[in-house]
Amino acid sequence: MRALCGAIITAGAMIGLGLTALAFGIRFQGMTQTHEGGQLYGIPTLVICLVVLLISVLIGMGIAFLGLAYHHERRHYELHSDIGRAPRTEGVGRSM
Repeated sequence: MRALCGAIITAGAMIGLGLTALAFGIRFQGMTQTHEGGQLYGIPTLVICLVVLLISVLIGMGIAFLGLAYHHERRHYELHSDIGRAPRTEGVGRSM
């Protein structure tokens, strides 16, 4: 479940990154005006959006990979804890 949640977070952040890239392109396709300092108008707001989305991609990927690692570790321990035990007989020989 952790891996699935991380994948969903990552997918949402990647969709947001695509939309942010479109916003950058549309916003600055014909802009040639600058401040006296040489900065373009409107850059800080879009950069904040970009940074937040990049951070959320990293967090989502981390959750997804750690979730998969814990899932595989848990399955590994479950597999090895059953070795040497008698097979389960739940439901065998039981009449309905």
